[in-house]
Amino acid sequence: MNEKSLYPAARRCLLEKEVEAKLNLTDQVAQAWRLGELGLSDWSPADAIIEAGHPPRPELVHPSKLPRRGLGTEQGRVALIHAITHIEFNAINLAWDAVQRFPDMPEKFYSDWIQVAVEEVRHFRLLRERLRDAGADYGDFPAHNGLWEMAVRTADDPLVRMALVPRMLEARGLDVTPGIMARFRKAGDQETVAVLQVILDEEVGHVQFGSDWFAWLCEQRGVDPETTYFDLLNNVLNGEIRCPLHRQARLDAGFSESELERLEALCAKH
Repeated sequence: MNEKSLYPAARRCLLEKEVEAKLNLTDQVAQAWRLGELGLSDWSPADAIIEAGHPPRPELVHPSKLPRRGLGTEQGRVALIHAITHIEFNAINLAWDAVQRFPDMPEKFYSDWIQVAVEEVRHFRLLRERLRDAGADYGDFPAHNGLWEMAVRTADDPLVRMALVPRMLEARGLDVTPGIMARFRKAGDQETVAVLQVILDEEVGHVQFGSDWFAWLCEQRGVDPETTYFDLLNNVLNGEIRCPLHRQARLDAGFSESELERLEALCAKH
């Protein structure tokens, strides 16, 4: 590692376009951080980037342009695995963006999101192996850029980022993954079911990090977490919450019973 500060090292991970290089660089920077080789100096607002590195493929298109991913065919099964693989690739970038974008947070904030980056790399590798087992690879199907677009929308405030990325987008992943696992199980793809179980278990921890830091930031600012969270959700989703919720996973990830009751009440309106 040439850098002595975490911020430029995280930025290199975020900007790296070549897939294998991004994965390996993530592991290297995480190891350097664990060994105490990187400090928290030399951050400036001008350095916080708004674009993430990604390879030329997959082609990024509007979500409406993506084909439906039914599991009735082998291509449909592989396309769905590819879609989840793309989510994990974006999650690597989102984790590094949290590290490089928000200075003056406690050291544990950076440790938590570096851990997330490392685990997202592992998820990506597991899913990419499933693609390769099927004779495909990451980049073979089009994808959308919605996750990174939310990073751009939440770039100015870590409180908003914690609410709308881990506690909204990633929490939605907790809700839908069991149903996706059931579809793969029905299709006879037990290997992918096992991979998704690993991912689900670890994603609970990622959402928990978001819950913890959202609560901490609300406390620092003297605002009510639940009121603030639902105000932000309403601004983004106009109160349109999709159900069912994975109640136990959300409870394990730091959602309160009160929050879940309010979310389910919003579901019932639609």
